[in-house]
Amino acid sequence: ATLAKAVASFTKQRCVIEKFIDFKCELSVLVARSSNGEVKIFPVAENIHTKHILDFSIVPARVSDSVKAEAEKLALAIVEKLNVVGLLAIELFLTDRGEILVNELAPRPHNSGHWTLDACVTSQFEQHVRAVCGLPLGDVSVVSPVVMVNILGDAWKWLNGALVGDANWSAVLAEPHVKLHLYGKKEPRIGRKMGHFTVTAKTADAALEAARALKAKL
Repeated sequence: ATLAKAVASFTKQRCVIEKFIDFKCELSVLVARSSNGEVKIFPVAENIHTKHILDFSIVPARVSDSVKAEAEKLALAIVEKLNVVGLLAIELFLTDRGEILVNELAPRPHNSGHWTLDACVTSQFEQHVRAVCGLPLGDVSVVSPVVMVNILGDAWKWLNGALVGDANWSAVLAEPHVKLHLYGKKEPRIGRKMGHFTVTAKTADAALEAARALKAKL
């Protein structure tokens, strides 16, 4: 009945009707492929979105090893089929039935890969340059479990829609296992990505707990 109603409402124009995906979680895989065909796959990240904007990226992803392996296998097949040179970010849905579905492809360094700056031997930015220049690709080993938190303009102090103060940066800078990255954008706006911070810990769950607490202090 729902499908018939949808079809009836679009009778006068061409359209693509997709089934709603009831997913368990969102994942992403960053893959670098050089001009000589060398490939390196960064560890799978688990992503949490709020209002359709990336909020947290968690590494290692809190999914089974078999899911990680399947995600990496799919990502490798995509970069090889597309003959990618450089970095490709592949966003995925993990459904309740254990299916892995491709949501989006981004041929560039990606928001969900910013954690690599502080918790990976080689960052996604360096890896992209290496791949494009035909240099040997860097080590993608994770130094520590990590959570990346996006900082939106919402973190600044607002009153009746007017900017009245800065975010509480001292709370972030006071933590020894936290790295703050601001992008130098002049004008904060609600919903605008202004920077991010990363939290490292002994486990992904511990890093996420600390990240949530720290975000609340901003």
